[in-house]
Amino acid sequence: MADKTEDLARFGTFGGVFTPTLLTILGVIMYLRLGWVVGNAGLLGGLVIILLAFAITGATGLAMSSLTTNIRIGAGGAYAIIAQSLGLEVGGALGIPRYISQALAVTMYIFGFRAGWLYVFPQHPEWAVDFGMFAAIFGIAFVSARFAIQVQYVIMAVIVGSLLSVGWAAFDGSMQYSLDSVDLWGSFSGVPEDMSKSTAFWHVFAVFFPATTGIMAGANMSGELKNPKKSIPLGTMAAIGVSLVIYLVLGYWIARSATTAEMVTNYRVMIEKAAWWPAVVAGLLGACFSSALASLVGASRILQAMGDHRVVPKGEWLEKITEGGEPRNALWVTGGLVFASLLLRDLNAVAPLITMFFLITYAMLNVVVLIEQSIGLVSFRPLLKIPRWVSGAGLIGSAFAMFIISPTVSLISVGVVLAFYVYLTGRTRELEPSFQDVRSGLFFTVAEWAAKQTTELPEEQERAWKPNLLMPVRDPSTVRGDFSMVRSLTEPQGSVKLLGIADQFEPDRLDRDLGDLTRSFRHRGVFATSSVVNSVGFEEGVTSGMQTLQGQFFRPNILFMHLPDPMVDEEAHRGIIDQAVAGSVGVLIYVRHPKAGLGEQAAINVWVHDRSPDWELSWDLGNLDLSLLVAYKLKENWDATMRIITVIDDPEERQEAEDFLEQVCLVARMPEAERLVVADSFHSYLPMAPHADLNVFGLLEDPQFEFMRSVSDQTESSCLFVQDSGNESVFA
Repeated sequence: MADKTEDLARFGTFGGVFTPTLLTILGVIMYLRLGWVVGNAGLLGGLVIILLAFAITGATGLAMSSLTTNIRIGAGGAYAIIAQSLGLEVGGALGIPRYISQALAVTMYIFGFRAGWLYVFPQHPEWAVDFGMFAAIFGIAFVSARFAIQVQYVIMAVIVGSLLSVGWAAFDGSMQYSLDSVDLWGSFSGVPEDMSKSTAFWHVFAVFFPATTGIMAGANMSGELKNPKKSIPLGTMAAIGVSLVIYLVLGYWIARSATTAEMVTNYRVMIEKAAWWPAVVAGLLGACFSSALASLVGASRILQAMGDHRVVPKGEWLEKITEGGEPRNALWVTGGLVFASLLLRDLNAVAPLITMFFLITYAMLNVVVLIEQSIGLVSFRPLLKIPRWVSGAGLIGSAFAMFIISPTVSLISVGVVLAFYVYLTGRTRELEPSFQDVRSGLFFTVAEWAAKQTTELPEEQERAWKPNLLMPVRDPSTVRGDFSMVRSLTEPQGSVKLLGIADQFEPDRLDRDLGDLTRSFRHRGVFATSSVVNSVGFEEGVTSGMQTLQGQFFRPNILFMHLPDPMVDEEAHRGIIDQAVAGSVGVLIYVRHPKAGLGEQAAINVWVHDRSPDWELSWDLGNLDLSLLVAYKLKENWDATMRIITVIDDPEERQEAEDFLEQVCLVARMPEAERLVVADSFHSYLPMAPHADLNVFGLLEDPQFEFMRSVSDQTESSCLFVQDSGNESVFA
């Protein structure tokens, strides 16, 4: 799809970016509210408002321009830029409300057109004007974007004519008031509808600021530009610069051509002070028509791009374009949305929300640049480089403007974006971007910083412990058999490292199978990775892999293995266990019962060895910390019962043993664990112990594998034999 769009690209800087951006900025507010702004704020105050508003959008324009010179931008404008930087989830979370607001903006421009039309033809029905204009712009957009651009050239000429009418008035003596008689700072007297209520500087700013939010009109055509890397920066910044000059000149002209009372009480003062008022009315109508047309064309292209990425439902239908490159399906949907909103007849309630979604988009563009600039990846080398303070100013300014205009609506708009983000995050696996984003670099930078900070800590952080399993794998089928157990041990914060030992399987086949297994773990919420070691022997492969992985920051801290085959791999297993203990890696030897498996996953027994005569509780529990931690994690994930059992030889030690277990459960924060002290011999009591789906034992210094098999048989359950690493503590 991207290549096809690329082949159909045909617009240059002037027609594709500069013209729609300039015409969108020079809109209703310029013709009907600029005089009111200057009348309330005074000449100096009005110019400050204009400069401040353009400073915010100018900084955002520079940030967007910098980004477009660094990526191969596709269709969708700001949506495409953010999606390629922060991923489809963030791009879609902003793109969906941005699309809706862009479509609703069409309706707002139609209502503005109606106001100007009824000024000339007050007898015409409002609904006829609205739907007549909608039919006109939809028809133009339906024909082609090229036709829409050609129409905008005509509108550009009309707007230039309106400005020439103003210029002729100034030349003809309309600026009759000297600077000495002009209010430099206004009294903020209010609105014509209710002059009894005064206003404030920031309220006037909030009224004017939406005039400058049209800087994305050209970027929305990104998929159909011959050279977007050149056209978007040049066209956007040129349009911002030209429109800024026009607003400043018009503000100066109106301040010297009308009294403060005229400006504050008459929204049409600019029309009345021009040399030929019909030219200004034509400019107003042309500006509304052009803005509505550009918004309709741009919105349909945003929707088509989101459909292409499957961000929205029915994406395979919405992504389709004609042979001429027109997104007709997306245009039909957008037209339907605009038509439905016209039936409401009044969008004043959602008008601030439209502006908010524009501002959130601007803020995120600045965030993207700040992130790229801060993490310092080599991949960020834009042709247009901007100082970090520019993107920072754009971010602060956009956020500031949001909460100045309406704190309540700002919070609602942020909530809407977050809701879309949560929705899209739940569909992450359905989103298949055709590009890479910057998130991996961002996460790597954060992880690298965390790693550096952690290495400066004085000792092993027992409170940060979580199970990171290393699983040596000869045959991938064994992992499938252990899948439930491993997932229960590591979910949700642990991890699994599958270490393939290619002494029986072909390395490529083993690597492929392990890759499938890691994806299965991830799909079920467990982070997993895999690697394959070519080795002539199991012990050599596991030992070398384990030693290599110990150099990593996120290193495995538990070795997870099965019992060895009798008389074949026992010595190799002992060697591997010794290497793990020497490397401060915990050990779990899993004995899976051939019939019972993990049973109902309803009960776990943890066996504590007889500590007689020393039942004094201390920080050193011996080889018991990892057993309790593993059992507790399984208990939580299984919603099971946990039982701690100790068998003592001397009945007189019963009370001390019971006190010891009670203190362990209290300090370890496991008060719900059942405690059982039995005076008997271990071998005699084992077959009579309360049934559990898993029994957990300490691993002897000299592992007796045949004994482990017999324990599983006697308990009729699967068993875990555990050796602490020394770096975990159940009391932490």
